[in-house]
Formats: sequence, C-alpha cells, structure tokens
Amino acid sequence: MSQDSPGIDLETSLGYLLKEASSALRTRMEAVLRPLGMTITHYSCLELLAQRAGLSNSELARGAFVTRQSMNVLLQTLEHDGLVTRPDRAPSGRVLPVELTPKGRRQLATASTAVKGVEDRMISALSPEERALFGDMLARSIAALREWDS
Repeated sequence: MSQDSPGIDLETSLGYLLKEASSALRTRMEAVLRPLGMTITHYSCLELLAQRAGLSNSELARGAFVTRQSMNVLLQTLEHDGLVTRPDRAPSGRVLPVELTPKGRRQLATASTAVKGVEDRMISALSPEERALFGDMLARSIAALREWDS
C-alpha cells in the first residue's frame, strides 16, 4: 500500500485476514460435509442440539447465524428426515424444544469427525500454546465487538 493511499493494507489487516480465514474454513467445511448430504447450517444445528438439548427455533437460529425462518425450514427438513423431534404442543409457553434422535446423533458423529479434521488441519502449524492463545485472542476480540454498543 502506498503512503499516499489512506485505508487498510490487506496484507496486514487483521480483519481482512480473519475474513479470509473464515472463508477458507467455510470452503473446507462445506467440502467435507457435502458428501454427507449436509450443509454447515445443518451441521451447526445438530451440534448445537447435541450440546444444548431442547433449544428453541430462535435459539438455534441465533447459534447457527441464520434467520428464524431459515431455521424453521431446516428443522422441518431435519424432522422429516428423522434427525430431530419437536413436540406437537409446547410443554409451556410457545416454545417447541427440539431434540436430536438417535439417527441425528449418528449423523452428527460422522460430521463432527469430518469437521474436527478440518479444524485440526487449520491449526496444524500452531503449537499447543499458540492454539490456546489464538482461541483466547479470538474470544476476547469477539467480546470487545459485542460490548461496543452495551
């Protein structure tokens, strides 16, 4: 970047590098999930349910970074495919908690192994100490951005 040109040097911009890393990660995850008949959102939904059973449609949408409408369509498909269950009626209020079925857990186990391989490859050049520091720095950066408007 020339000294006359104001702006961001893409070679050293942390935001740009993070976006590039995010894009590369997404591309690789899509590549390993596609043969399993899954998308990243599909995988994210199953992973969220495995770790936090009984989440609502809205909670799943926030966790998977999609709209409630998109999540509702996905949940209908997952339910039709026998991967999740939702009660016909809300046990309390209006929230219909979603849960994984045994079939959903099996599909998730296969997908998690594939995604873990991608993550392992992504950090393969980092030492264990660098991996811990990298995770900590990303978490603190996310927190700083989320606190901006608080």
